[in-house]
Amino acid sequence: MRHVLLAGAALAVFLPFNAYAQSAAVSSDQTKSKSPAPASAPAPASATPIARDIVVTASPFALSRDDVPTIVAKVNRKQILEAGGSSIADSLASVPGISATGFAAGASRPIIRGMDATRVRILENGVSSSDVSDVGPDHGIPIDPLSARSIEVVRGAATLRYGSQAIGGVVNVINDRVPTSLPTRALSGELVGSYGTAANTAEGSALMDGRAGDIAVHVDGFYRQTDDYDTPLGVQQNSFFRGHGETVGASYFFGADKASHIGAAIMQYDAKYGIPSDTTYIDMRQTKVLTKSYFDLGSGVVKGLSIDGSYADYTHDEDEPDGTIDTTFRNKELDGRAELLFGPLGFIDNTALGVEVQNRKFSAIGEDSSYLFPTETQSEAGYLFTESQIAKGLKLQVSGRVEHVHVTGTPTSDLFTQVDYTPVSGAIGALFDAASGIKLGLTFSSTGRAPAITELFARGGHDGPNTFETGDPTLKIERANSLEGTIRVRSGKFRFEGSAYSTWFNNYIYGDLTGRTCDDDGVCADGDAGELKELFYRQQGAHFWGLEGEANYALVKTDTRSLDARIIADYTRATLDNGSNVPRIPPYRYGGGLTWNSGLFDLGFLFLHSGRQDKFGAFDTATPGFNALNAHLSVRPFKAYPGIELAVVGQNLINDVQRDAAALNKDLVVMPGRNVRFVVKVATF
Repeated sequence: MRHVLLAGAALAVFLPFNAYAQSAAVSSDQTKSKSPAPASAPAPASATPIARDIVVTASPFALSRDDVPTIVAKVNRKQILEAGGSSIADSLASVPGISATGFAAGASRPIIRGMDATRVRILENGVSSSDVSDVGPDHGIPIDPLSARSIEVVRGAATLRYGSQAIGGVVNVINDRVPTSLPTRALSGELVGSYGTAANTAEGSALMDGRAGDIAVHVDGFYRQTDDYDTPLGVQQNSFFRGHGETVGASYFFGADKASHIGAAIMQYDAKYGIPSDTTYIDMRQTKVLTKSYFDLGSGVVKGLSIDGSYADYTHDEDEPDGTIDTTFRNKELDGRAELLFGPLGFIDNTALGVEVQNRKFSAIGEDSSYLFPTETQSEAGYLFTESQIAKGLKLQVSGRVEHVHVTGTPTSDLFTQVDYTPVSGAIGALFDAASGIKLGLTFSSTGRAPAITELFARGGHDGPNTFETGDPTLKIERANSLEGTIRVRSGKFRFEGSAYSTWFNNYIYGDLTGRTCDDDGVCADGDAGELKELFYRQQGAHFWGLEGEANYALVKTDTRSLDARIIADYTRATLDNGSNVPRIPPYRYGGGLTWNSGLFDLGFLFLHSGRQDKFGAFDTATPGFNALNAHLSVRPFKAYPGIELAVVGQNLINDVQRDAAALNKDLVVMPGRNVRFVVKVATF
């Protein structure tokens, strides 16, 4: 009853506004019809925008998804709300090539083509998420999808703008917390509330944007509360989640056409969530300051300068059920980027020259403090990104990056250690307009990655994943040489996107389970006598390859309604040079569905089959396949207020038993069973 009253109150508050459904994301999905403006710069107020599927992460200059050599995945606000869930990975669950670590409701990191943690860069508005989710799979990401406008997944040449940690790709959550364009209205907003049956979930979010003269203001907040969720085998103990967050941001616009801006936002994130394979829970807090500025430098060779930065103070406690704190993890991180944008230089159309500086201080206090002693990582990098149409129908993207990484810590030798790395990376991508409606892409990249702090300095037990880990401070730079081919077909009502990729690793770093178990003091023996699995970080060559694709066909297409069919599939295979399998690789998937859209209502379903994963790593086990059926129905019942939307979303409707092959705790944890969500959304134009 309380949730019904909250939804009613939301309607009462927002009914006086005119309606709105998707305009909140328009600013990031539009651009001028001629030469694209820089992605970080707003279009002049006098420009007449046209709708295009614009991505801002794949290039420093705003581009359509179809103008990038690699396939760029993007989910919008509507898709995020339909997906539900408390993690970014939940929002990307139906994107080909994307899966999740699935460790806990509050800790599920995206996996791209079998790569996660230190090979997938998680960003918020282009800068670091600044957390410790790369230190352990039980650690969550302090970005809630309820606050996101859209999420982009990018691979290829553009990833080198964001760091060599993006071998697998970049996941950028875009939430406009620092406004990058002046709103056209004095006030607009969106309020969402929902209830889910599987975990007695109550959640809500509010996003507001306003304008006062040349100042744009953004405010958002969210709240989420879930009990332990139901599975087909019963209640999954200790799977609860509680979280809330608040943000205030503003930007000042100035100069010709108000094309320049300086802005900042302050964000707070708080969450508590259980670890289903354990009795402990995590109490997480992060305070973060984000700045974004763009200076329009006119129509000369140098077009503009963008300066982005963030500083985050992150803490989480790992607590016993009675509230006793076992361990406190702390992470203080600074990330700053400056990028000069150039216009045409000879045969080169657009160029970005940038620098990035990062400083990260990590520490742990308590029982698990022996797992990783305090570390500090300092890196400086310079990068170059260019785009050029070298012939009719042939475009190139070229990028390069040089980093210097200095890491300090204390390995098992108990000797304070300093290591330095200088990874050098480069990529080139070509997009060929082969025929009307057909585009072919080819991308080659060679990326060097410095070992992460856990890979270098882990030295003890970590109760979350139940491992006893030992790092190696002599690890070398990991190098990934990748080749990817893509095809896009746009023919009338038919659309297809497909990729084939292969990555050859030199000095691939992985966690090698020995088959032994250990106690908290590091006494290890054969068998299951200890509670912690012994794991060493090692290096050898590895090979990843795979296929992924998505096809869409418009069965019905008019000005007011459409019926679309969708088919998706993906497959990743990963082996080590010694002939064994890379651990915890997601299985193949395939499936499809139908979606109906109209002015009054939207209706759709998606069926996905995840195959059995029997190509598992050493001392692991096979993971059974499973099926998932999701469906949604959205209704806009009031013609005078089309921004009011009522929705019912069903997840795992056939209530199949699902286990995540990529999760360290998959033998103990079953994913949620049948869930029905009831959603109310009120928005303004």
